[in-house]
Amino acid sequence: MALIDFLPQANGLLPKWQLVVAVMAVFNTVQNFVTLKFTRRIYNASHLVSPLQARTFAIWTLTSAVIRLYAAYNINSKPIYDMTIFSYLFAFAHFGSELLIFRTAKINVAVLSPVFVSTISLAWMLSQYDFYVKV
Repeated sequence: MALIDFLPQANGLLPKWQLVVAVMAVFNTVQNFVTLKFTRRIYNASHLVSPLQARTFAIWTLTSAVIRLYAAYNINSKPIYDMTIFSYLFAFAHFGSELLIFRTAKINVAVLSPVFVSTISLAWMLSQYDFYVKV
């Protein structure tokens, strides 16, 4: 059995993108359980990043990963597609508000990466809604 057999079989690149984002989120989850180093790079008030906060962030990230993994393999399912859109919206709202409202996040690669991924993914999913979701 080839590795390509494990990739999402739906048309287009969006399902494969969902898989990539989900796998990256799993790595981020593990990182949050192992060390505070990378999570502290996101926030100005890095002293507020505690082991408890990092573990909570890890579970939130893992939940998002599972939703996006389901989307990768079930991209035509309206409920899963909709939940995935919300997962990106929540990520955008969190990081955007930490940057612009609460001002607890630093503008750097660590925070711009999830902002970029959530923005691109959200726009991509909304623009392709009718292609993937047949109501």
